[in-house]
Amino acid sequence: MNCSVVICAALFGGFGLLLTGCGKSVGAQQEKTSNTGPAHSTVVPDVDASHFKVDHPEQFPLVTAQEYVASPELNVTGVVNPDVSRQVPVVSLASGRIVEIDARLGDQVKKGQLLFKVRSNDIASAFSNYRQAVKNEELTKAQLDRAKLLFEDGAIPKSTLEIAQNAEDDNLVLLDTAKEQLGLLGLDAAHPTGTVNVYAPVSGVITDQEVTNAAGVQALTAPNPFTISDMSHVWVLCDVYENDLAQVQLGEFADLRLTAYPDKLLRARIGNIGPILDPNIRTAKVRLELDNPGLMRLGMFVTATFHGPRREKYASIPAAAILHLHDREWVYTPARNGYFRRLEVVSGNTLGDGMQQIIRGISPGVQVVSNALDLQHTVSE
Repeated sequence: MNCSVVICAALFGGFGLLLTGCGKSVGAQQEKTSNTGPAHSTVVPDVDASHFKVDHPEQFPLVTAQEYVASPELNVTGVVNPDVSRQVPVVSLASGRIVEIDARLGDQVKKGQLLFKVRSNDIASAFSNYRQAVKNEELTKAQLDRAKLLFEDGAIPKSTLEIAQNAEDDNLVLLDTAKEQLGLLGLDAAHPTGTVNVYAPVSGVITDQEVTNAAGVQALTAPNPFTISDMSHVWVLCDVYENDLAQVQLGEFADLRLTAYPDKLLRARIGNIGPILDPNIRTAKVRLELDNPGLMRLGMFVTATFHGPRREKYASIPAAAILHLHDREWVYTPARNGYFRRLEVVSGNTLGDGMQQIIRGISPGVQVVSNALDLQHTVSE
């Protein structure tokens, strides 16, 4: 009897504790729910990562893309190079060793200006040959004069006179040859010397120097001691990708802007489109030709803009409507039920009044968020 009472009391006690625990758990859950309030959620991403829903889309004003008419443009980079038809090598007509240099790389020189001096065995040999030819000619001339007198007196036969005449003629040829050799070396027969002066053949800028003091030079062989370039007319060599070559037409003009002088706008004519593509990067060399206004130096970087032959329609939107993210450009366009879609675009020139040209991505008439950065901040929260 006592055991039954104890067992019943234990069962009812455990059931009471269970009910008490459950009551506390439910009450605690209700209290927790009542204290947190409504959940904060402003953006609901769709399955598409570029598709977002915003609770209050009216916070983000929209603008309509306007129509902008312009010729298509292609921007490429180039480098200033000399006009090879206006480059003149300076050669030494005699082999030897340089004993004096009177000009340096980068100097502006005038035609006839002294560039350097060469001490040469060729010169000594040329003067030796000339002096020997002079002596031989003097001897044969005296023999010819004596033979003429003897022939007039009948002392010698005519054949002897002819031999003397032939010897004189031969030595006159040798004398003229020796004199001409001195002239080719730039020497004066009346002023014997062991050195030869080398002068600038044209006016221009020394764009290459291959010699220094005491350097040896070889006559008429490369490398040339100096190269003089006429910088009044230059070339700009640009790399144009294969799929952009249709926008480059021979004989047309391109706009140039120098990296060193971005405010200076120059125009150059397309003089040549390379017939061979670079097999690695699939580009062709395009040569632009123009007169140098005095600002262009060899090796300068240039941005060249090629204009298409026909005008096309583009979209234009405020620059603030473009989001620059991960080296790409985006805009937000509205969709249904508070959704926005992010579209990639390619911008072009900066227009007036804070507007930006859009080359690809959207068309005129499309609505976009006027300030893409504000919406991006909301999406990123």
